[in-house]
Amino acid sequence: MNIYVGNLPYKISDTELEELFSAHGAVSRVNIIHDRETGRSKGFGFVEMDNDEEAKKAIEALDGTEVDGRGLRVNEARPRQDKPRR
Repeated sequence: MNIYVGNLPYKISDTELEELFSAHGAVSRVNIIHDRETGRSKGFGFVEMDNDEEAKKAIEALDGTEVDGRGLRVNEARPRQDKPRR
């Protein structure tokens, strides 16, 4: 399952995010989204977990959890919709 994680602290690393989710099951991939020009985190990312039951438990446990003063938004990621190019 692909999990959306929003309202991340800007300084959190992929490793720290993986550790947060690993407490609830096996994590297969972590991807924090960064601005192309500045390289700074955009404050959201995605975590992939192969076991859907573990993923659901992680979502339930971590949604609203405070990390560095920011309440995380955690839910199942929606499929990406292509945006028209400008």
